[in-house]
Amino acid sequence: MLPAPEAADRRAYRLTKRLLDVLLGTLALALLLPWMLVFGLLIVLDSPGAPLFVQPRVGLHGRRIRVLKLRTMSHDAESRLAALRATVGASGPVFKLRDDPRVTRVGRWLRRSSLDEAPQLLNVLRGDMSLVGPRPLPPDQTDPADPRFAQRVSVPPGLTGQWQITGRVMHVNYDKWLAQDCWYVEHCSLGLDLVILARTLPAVIRGEGAY
Repeated sequence: MLPAPEAADRRAYRLTKRLLDVLLGTLALALLLPWMLVFGLLIVLDSPGAPLFVQPRVGLHGRRIRVLKLRTMSHDAESRLAALRATVGASGPVFKLRDDPRVTRVGRWLRRSSLDEAPQLLNVLRGDMSLVGPRPLPPDQTDPADPRFAQRVSVPPGLTGQWQITGRVMHVNYDKWLAQDCWYVEHCSLGLDLVILARTLPAVIRGEGAY
């Protein structure tokens, strides 16, 4: 029995999306790899610790993945998180602080340029992530009880997405962020992915919402 037209279309979209991930991801990694080596050296010279930071995140269907980043915080950032949240009175599943004292000098520039996310191209090539999709969140910053959670993780997490091209954290609260991700899941297509990719670079250059 042949698959329903809609199912066949979704399968074609997933295959084309994966091909695009591999082709563009390989090209981007080749272009950025020399710079990542330079940034890694600057990170080590700026503060003690390894240049790469590996963090567990929630991937497709809630599966745990290990996401790579250039380190932007002090080596003891994780152990200082609880005390910092208590100090600023933060609540909710997502914690972002404009003047986070754990961010290093080099890290602040990397975050503003979004180049700290460049190693995630390896996650894309490995198949843990896609170029476009909802950003993968740490397990402790997700709320499985939220009915939108299952919808959000029904597609592979992305290196960029609706959040990145609409102002990022500074202008979008958690509920709106989830709503944007769910909208993407409901409307995702190759055309939408290409539009998001095309709009990502200008958003990164402007540095809106990055801290």
